[in-house]
Amino acid sequence: MPQSFCDKTAPPPALTGTPGAPADLTVIIVSYNTRDLTLRCLETLFENTHVARAHVVVLDNASKDGSAQAVAEQFPQVELIASTDNHGFAKANNIVAAQARTDWLLLLNPDTEVHADAIDNLLAFARANPQAGITGGRTVFPDGSLNAASCWMRITPWSIFCIATGLTAAFRDTTLFNPEGMGGWKRDTVREVDIVVGCFLMIPRALWEELGGFDLKYFMYGEEADLCLRAKAKGYRPTITPDAEIMHLVGAASGKVARKVLMVAKARATLIRDHWPAALVPFGLAMLWLWAGLRRLASGIRARSGKARHCESAAKWREIWATRWDWLAGYKGGTAQ
Repeated sequence: MPQSFCDKTAPPPALTGTPGAPADLTVIIVSYNTRDLTLRCLETLFENTHVARAHVVVLDNASKDGSAQAVAEQFPQVELIASTDNHGFAKANNIVAAQARTDWLLLLNPDTEVHADAIDNLLAFARANPQAGITGGRTVFPDGSLNAASCWMRITPWSIFCIATGLTAAFRDTTLFNPEGMGGWKRDTVREVDIVVGCFLMIPRALWEELGGFDLKYFMYGEEADLCLRAKAKGYRPTITPDAEIMHLVGAASGKVARKVLMVAKARATLIRDHWPAALVPFGLAMLWLWAGLRRLASGIRARSGKARHCESAAKWREIWATRWDWLAGYKGGTAQ
C-alpha cells in the first residue's frame, strides 16, 4: 500500500496558485504506459492554473514505459505514487482520494491537456453550484473540434434500443434517437447531465466520502457513471460548464480497440444490473446481445469485399461476439471502499 502523501492532521501544501497557501483541491492523475502524454498533461496543468491552489498527485499503475521515473525527474513538485501493481482506474483513484485532505478532488486523465484557466473556472463553478455535487467541463480533440464524451445521460430502455438497432448511428444529432449523447448539443452551455466522465471530474471530498468513492467492481469504464447515478439518487444534479475546457485524446491507455469495446460493454451490462429495475434488466441485456450480434453479422458481410478496414472490423466483432457471455455477465462483487 502506498504511503500517505500528506500529514493527516494538516492539508498538503499548494503546488499551484498562491505560494504558501493551503491547497483547495487534490488533482488525481492515474497513469498507465502514457509517459509522454502524462508529462504534457502536467506541463499544461501547471502552465494554465493560476488561481486554484492544487496539490497534484500522480499514481502510476505499474507502467513499463518509464512513466514514474519521468514524472519524478521532470516534476519534483508532484506527489508520485509508483505502484508495483496495476490497480485499475477506480481503485487507484480511491487510494489517492482516501489520503486527500483538501475540500475538493479533481480527477484528471493523463491523456488530457489543460486549457487556459480550465481548473480555476471549474473550481469556481463548482463552488457556486453546490447542488450539482459533481461537475465537469467541455472536452475537445487535438484539432479543437468537439469531443462530446465529457458527459452523458444515463442508459435507458429506449436509448439502448436505439443503439442496438442503429437508430443512434443514423440520427446521431437528434436527442430522440441519441438520448445518451444528448443529440447535437455542442457542450457549449451550462447543462445538467446524468454522468460527468472521469477524465475531468470535480467533486467535494465530503461527497466522495459519503458515496464511498468508486465501486471497485468497475475495474475500468462505468465507474464514474455509477458514482454520478448514486449522487443523483441522493438529490445532486451533476452539471457541465463550457468555461472549463480541456483536450482529451480518449482511450490512449486502453490498448486494443476490441478490448476497449469489451470492457465498455461489460460496464454497461453492470450499470443496467445496478441501476435498472429488476424487471427491465433482461430487456437491457437482450439489447446488448442484439447490438453485438447485428454488428457481427454486418461486419462479416462487409468483409467479403476483401478491403483491409472491413476485415479488421469483422475480426473485432468476431472477438466481441465470441466473448459475449463474459461481458453480458458484467462485473461481479466489488466494494466502494
